[in-house]
Amino acid sequence: MTITDYSPAAPATPPAPPTPAQSGLRESATFDRATIADIQRAASTGIYDIRGWGAKRRLPHFDDLLFLGASMSRYPLEGYRERCNTAVVLGDRHASKPLHLDIPITIAGMSFGALSGQAKEALGTGASAVGTSTTTGDGGMTSEERGHSKTLVYQYLPSRYGMNPDDLRRADAIEVVLGQGAKPGGGGMLLGQKITERVAAMRTLPVGIDQRSACRHPDWTGPDDLEIKIGELREITDWEKPVYVKVGASRPYYDTALAVKSGADVVVVDGMQGGTAATQQVFIENVGIPTLAAIPEAVRALRDLGMHRKVQLIVSGGIRTGADVAKAMALGADAVAIGTAALIALGDNDPRYQAEYEALGSTAGFYDDFQDGRDPAGISTQDPALSSRLDPVEGGRRIGNYLRVLTMEAQTIARACGKSDLRHLEPDDLVALTVEAAAMAKVPLAGTTWIPGAPSSTGVVV
Repeated sequence: MTITDYSPAAPATPPAPPTPAQSGLRESATFDRATIADIQRAASTGIYDIRGWGAKRRLPHFDDLLFLGASMSRYPLEGYRERCNTAVVLGDRHASKPLHLDIPITIAGMSFGALSGQAKEALGTGASAVGTSTTTGDGGMTSEERGHSKTLVYQYLPSRYGMNPDDLRRADAIEVVLGQGAKPGGGGMLLGQKITERVAAMRTLPVGIDQRSACRHPDWTGPDDLEIKIGELREITDWEKPVYVKVGASRPYYDTALAVKSGADVVVVDGMQGGTAATQQVFIENVGIPTLAAIPEAVRALRDLGMHRKVQLIVSGGIRTGADVAKAMALGADAVAIGTAALIALGDNDPRYQAEYEALGSTAGFYDDFQDGRDPAGISTQDPALSSRLDPVEGGRRIGNYLRVLTMEAQTIARACGKSDLRHLEPDDLVALTVEAAAMAKVPLAGTTWIPGAPSSTGVVV
């Protein structure tokens, strides 16, 4: 017996609407959708946009460089049998107690206030587990950070927030901050929603009121004054602590030379891919120069003064992988510092918080409103309910794992280039994929001997 189905047929799926391209529409390269949204937001609110993270525009970066692995003209090292040293000494120019680090990858300055106490504790725990240093950031030193950081660098900033001579003595090094890669020439921001009672007490500020830091130090105007200040810091710490000078990359040759002249033991150059907790977006995207362009100029200044490797160079701004570490060191850096990458390793922009990122008007992988203090991952917040989500022990384990991977990746590349020490990497080990990267990094364009702008370049294909 045949049973006939008289139920109504399912409706046909309507055709998908045509895409803009299929409709003959063309997006403007000058006024793309992000630019249109920025204009509309500015017209609606009448204020400029503030955000965290760093520059999002495409810039020449380490991805535009490649290593020349060893084959016949150079012999590689066997990865499982031959050592590749990663240790570095920082600050032995004047300090009686320079820093001896097991790896050349440090944690950049990120303040308590910008980050939660749990995040600062995790960074200290993870860095200490692999034998490297952390940095306080603006706003002073917390007991948790000092207690969990075997090696801690104390930042001395224009704001003087939380500045305490006793903490200078408790630190292992001092970093005099003149600028930051995301905003060279600009001061810091910590908006009122993150100024809790504890943060306010440390910075001598009213609770809940926006903090705008000065863009320059109040007690000097140039390198001669800075030399006096560095002398004061040495006296306070009995000449034990290395003194770093950190600059945002804009004029790295002259800034590095003047830092050395002022007596710096270590120079830190932060490229414009460096992150920030909060600043004007127009600043982040339009001020400073790429990290790739800054390193060779800083190295040139050190070499011209006969101080390369005597005054150490730390590079920061967009370091993500062991390849980035190796490339920065091949260009002449002694060590690197990571910030944004460390926050991602802790759990920033994790997909498990997708629903909450969407509720904030963002999505995992795009969240940059660190200034708001509503970070679902509990990292860039002072909200107790949110910050309690971050387990500092687990966070420390993740940071330690990430730092170990970066180190192993850099060692793998160094051995492939025949080098038994990361600091033996050199510009001769590199080529560039683009003319812009070749000109900035001062290494040949791949497949040629041509370095754009170099007077001895022949342009002969090899």
